[in-house]
Amino acid sequence: MKLPRVLLAAVLVLVGMAMLAPPASATSKDTLTVLRIIDSNNYDPQRTAARSGAEVINMLGDTLVTLDPDMKTIRPGLAESWEIKDGGKTYIFHLRKDVKFHDGKPFTAADVVYTFKRWKNPKPKKPLAWRAGPLKDIKALDKYTVSYELTEPFNELLYQLTLFCATIIDQNNVEKLGKDFGVKGFNGTGPYRWVSWTPRNQMVLEGNPDYKWGPEFYANKGPVKVKKLIWKIVPEESTRVALLQTGQADVSQHLPLWAIKQLEANPKVTVQEFKPFEWTYYCGMKIDRPMMKDPKVRRAIVAAVNREEIANKLFFGQVYPAYTYYSEHAIDFDPAILKIMPRYDPALSNKLLDEAGWKKGEDGFRYKDGKKLTVLAYIFTSWRKEFEAIQGYLRKVGIDFQIQAFDSTVAWGKFATQEFDCWSMSYPYFSVGDALNLYFPSKNMPTPNRSNWNDPWTDEMLAKGKSAMDPKKRYEIYSKVQRKVHEACVWLPLYHCKMLVASSQRVGGVKTHGIYGCGLYKGIDLEIVK
Repeated sequence: MKLPRVLLAAVLVLVGMAMLAPPASATSKDTLTVLRIIDSNNYDPQRTAARSGAEVINMLGDTLVTLDPDMKTIRPGLAESWEIKDGGKTYIFHLRKDVKFHDGKPFTAADVVYTFKRWKNPKPKKPLAWRAGPLKDIKALDKYTVSYELTEPFNELLYQLTLFCATIIDQNNVEKLGKDFGVKGFNGTGPYRWVSWTPRNQMVLEGNPDYKWGPEFYANKGPVKVKKLIWKIVPEESTRVALLQTGQADVSQHLPLWAIKQLEANPKVTVQEFKPFEWTYYCGMKIDRPMMKDPKVRRAIVAAVNREEIANKLFFGQVYPAYTYYSEHAIDFDPAILKIMPRYDPALSNKLLDEAGWKKGEDGFRYKDGKKLTVLAYIFTSWRKEFEAIQGYLRKVGIDFQIQAFDSTVAWGKFATQEFDCWSMSYPYFSVGDALNLYFPSKNMPTPNRSNWNDPWTDEMLAKGKSAMDPKKRYEIYSKVQRKVHEACVWLPLYHCKMLVASSQRVGGVKTHGIYGCGLYKGIDLEIVK
């Protein structure tokens, strides 16, 4: 028996209220509740790559440098200044002298050295260790000065060191907790302190009364004005919306797109969009598979899919159709690539397939040498609607697009195989180099270079681009690479996300950020105003 919509909404609100208490409700005058969809596997900066982990780690700890909300400018963090020497191979960081860990221990250069040596140690595996660059040696020159030496220049080092995975940690805390570091505790230098974590339920933090070294783009440098902050896991979309609209929760960036206009119309809720936000969803193509080898076939696939319609109909106009592999706001983006890949053009798609020798049979599908043009896609279960739309578009031009969906616990293992032609993926970035150097070097096959793009010229150019310390030279190099990989139609870009954050009337200081998709970043300006 189906419940009437009004009654169903009321039930959802009551369920949401029950989910948020105990230990504290959003109506507590000293507690702020943030809603999100999923939890992290842990909160060790170097052992997780999850955005859900980054969201909390950014608040628990600090990095040597920080990224301005313009997503381009590097600002001081735990390092108040730095020098770049030896043609970009050596960085000298001068540290703040007024920083303490949550337990009161003074922060020194020894903590920086320990953090990065642990990060670059391959045992156990650290998923984002490459972001620390080709580290040759790191040492403390004195108590508050660190020398960071690379084997070769890495022009994006400072950008990479703004990310949560470069958060400075306390050796004593790590050794005391062992495998439980980031599971049962975290002694950081950040604006909030660890209170408790109940996996798949909630993370409870409290304000750090000693914090006073917040990034300069925050109005408040610390301490924070929120006594207690709860990260609450609420997977169900309608429940999250109901909790925000009824004041049972305070903030969320995990908003169902169907509810955005509804939330914007509610005078008790404020929705902010952060720009520029750089997170792109795409359908990758494995170019060495039999059905994917011909560039004309890949180009035909791109031309067959109406990305504007997907953005408007499936995502209620709350995403931006993508015609490039990354946003035009990304550092070193070449505007010329906007004209390289075809837009929606079924006539062109059919023409390309005809030219490639794939002829339509009586069943409407295309055949060549007795073989059917069948493309197999491995996807996350949450991607069904966009891939079913792709399936429909490709069926119209005669391509049999088959879908196999996997839960995230299984999908990553499946994506590491060579069993499929296409796959679903999304990723954050801040520059063209950040994207290209992750997905297109041959050394990164078969993952994350799942396309198996194996091109010596690309490898050579990426190496030159990564080490070019002159921004103009770097741009010239990356322009050539991005043009080549777009002309090859290695991916079908689908859409660029919006960063949308909703907050209730009782919350002030919601200063949004785009770093690694963490909308609240350090949350230093947050306060309860009602």
